[in-house]
Amino acid sequence: MNEINQIDQLLEFFKALSDANRLKIVGLLAQKDFSVEQMAEILGISSSTVSHHLARLNKIGLVSAHTESYYNVYSLNAARLESLSKELLSGNNLPGITMDVDLDAYDQKVIKNYSNSDGSLKQIPNQQKKLLAVLHYVTKQIEPGKTYTEKEINQELEKFHPDFAFLRRSLIDFKIMARDNGGSSYWLIEVKDS
Repeated sequence: MNEINQIDQLLEFFKALSDANRLKIVGLLAQKDFSVEQMAEILGISSSTVSHHLARLNKIGLVSAHTESYYNVYSLNAARLESLSKELLSGNNLPGITMDVDLDAYDQKVIKNYSNSDGSLKQIPNQQKKLLAVLHYVTKQIEPGKTYTEKEINQELEKFHPDFAFLRRSLIDFKIMARDNGGSSYWLIEVKDS
């Protein structure tokens, strides 16, 4: 399912269910079939309003009608409701609707605000979310898979800020970098793509 089609389907699904009376109609039809007139009386609204709501629900395939005598009797398509819910709201499909957004925009803004033109840091942020953005920025200069001595890692981090010890401790605390028990070897354990 392409991204635009998926967004349109989600919008139609949520619009169809975004009215209290439409939800009540779905609830009624989940119990048994009803005519427009029966639902109008039960819900205390006009038949034309019920027909309008049914048209909206029919548009996405949630209800269907069949004729009994002189009346159109409506049924809930429970299988369609379930399949739409599963298809549109699945954990696999929902991330796809964000394909045109920049997931790193926040981190980039933080880096822009906290870094100098030479790439060094003006200051180290106090807020955890901002600190994490800065730590991921700093790790771009650390070679994945390489083991550093404490002196080497300090030299790398000092390029960004004089308080390299705080940066080093934070990288360990946030499990972005690991060290051996003696603290003589450091290596990157997490790489954030951008």
